[in-house]
Amino acid sequence: MSDLIPEKLQGDAEALQIVWKDGQVHRLSWRFLRDHCPCANCRAEDDEPRGEESSLLPVLSPAEAQPLRVLGMKPVGNYAYAIQFSDGHTSGIFSLEYLRRLGEQQAAARPS
Repeated sequence: MSDLIPEKLQGDAEALQIVWKDGQVHRLSWRFLRDHCPCANCRAEDDEPRGEESSLLPVLSPAEAQPLRVLGMKPVGNYAYAIQFSDGHTSGIFSLEYLRRLGEQQAAARPS
């Protein structure tokens, strides 16, 4: 469990960089994190069947049409972070375990 403790978390305009105590470093873009939000609403959207309606153009709110930014990030206990995205989404709680898994997933998908 000690490898799930970040030594350093640092965000910039594009991404969150996490340096883990075991030396692993992951850089997760805000878009990647938003697209992998673990909240119940986002998971339900991912589980919806894609029928004819998926061919329609979605209607975006003004906030959704702007480039995605992070307005805030705060710890939830000692195990997670809540991220406030500029599209108005605030309900995702990203556990340290989940952030680690996303970082490893992203690293494995990169071509060598």
